Amino acid sequence: MEAMKQDATSAANRMRAMLRRGFARAASEAPRGPVMDRSVPSPDHEPHHYRAIFISDTHLGTPGCQAAALLDFLRVTESDRLYLVGDIVDGWQLERRWYWPQSHNDIVQKILRKSRKGTRVVYVPGNHDEAARHFLDVDFGGVAIRGDAEHVTARGVRLLVTHGDRFDAVVTCARWLALLGDRLYTVILELNQHFNALRARMGLPYWSLSQFLKLRVKNAVQYITAFEDALAREARARGFDGVVCGHIHHAEMRDVGGVLYTNCGDWVESLTALVEHHDGTLAVLRWPIAAFVSGGHVTPPRDVAEATA
Repeated sequence: MEAMKQDATSAANRMRAMLRRGFARAASEAPRGPVMDRSVPSPDHEPHHYRAIFISDTHLGTPGCQAAALLDFLRVTESDRLYLVGDIVDGWQLERRWYWPQSHNDIVQKILRKSRKGTRVVYVPGNHDEAARHFLDVDFGGVAIRGDAEHVTARGVRLLVTHGDRFDAVVTCARWLALLGDRLYTVILELNQHFNALRARMGLPYWSLSQFLKLRVKNAVQYITAFEDALAREARARGFDGVVCGHIHHAEMRDVGGVLYTNCGDWVESLTALVEHHDGTLAVLRWPIAAFVSGGHVTPPRDVAEATA
């Protein structure tokens, strides 16, 4: 038992060191003056402004992170509040292999820049960036790190903001199985990248193998339903009107027993975010996978699901 504790402590220390290394590099390389957004030909566009934006499961530090799409999204959207709902940095994979390209640096810099310009940024760590939970209730570079958060919409709806991994029995009770599943998911993503490169040459749109399996395998569908039910029960028990989470890479917004369940999705495949409009309306945005810029102007975000709360 003592050996297991020592191993766990050692792993946590390595993950903390890797997270500090990544953030320190981003901070040290942050520009000191005005920066031209490299992916936007014309800087004269007006950002699309929301009252709040929620993103999760970006998995910085992995080849699967759709960093270019995420950076474009952050560049053409602004908000009063920005919630980072867990698995922003993938400590599990960084522990196995260091991967931190400039595009991932740019995302961290962009988030820190938003904070400096007045956006309230709240970071709720998940299981892949669990090392950040050692710094709960600390503000880092203007980013508030919290175990859970509360967001109240313009219509007075109280939302619990949590990553959701603590309601996943695989993560909490069988960590080895969660790690194995993470490795298998990585393999699926690599296969999917090669498959979609071929589809692109044939003029076909992006197709997600993992999403296809997730929605057609009976056990996977049952897992998603059980997860949604568990989060809704937790929100109800704590007196909230709804919940915002991530973790399962499945964007959703629906009523679960009188509780509003919302999931941000991910920035590995689905490229989705939850937003609150200034009138208090909530919506799930699905960011275009390609062709963000057209004729020197940025294509605005596209609402794919909307619910009034």
